[in-house]
Amino acid sequence: MNKNDLARAVADKSGLSLGDASKALDAVLESIEGALAGGGEVAITGFGKFSVAHRNARQGVNPATGEKIQIAASKAPKFSAGAKLKAAVK
Repeated sequence: MNKNDLARAVADKSGLSLGDASKALDAVLESIEGALAGGGEVAITGFGKFSVAHRNARQGVNPATGEKIQIAASKAPKFSAGAKLKAAVK
């Protein structure tokens, strides 16, 4: 399922027009993105939690040359599935 398919599914289940469902979906995604960019987290009870994972700097190896390289610290988005979502997938 891609973003357009998801917008269609939202429109069908909610009775919204496809345009309104797309706008609502865009607003939700932008809100999650904004919260994570600000260092926060978004928890949706039963569905899951979006958060920011901090990765420390570390030393790695270039597989082509075997040379040791320094990998900088970084941040990455993380999602933890909630109980209802886990149960639905099983």
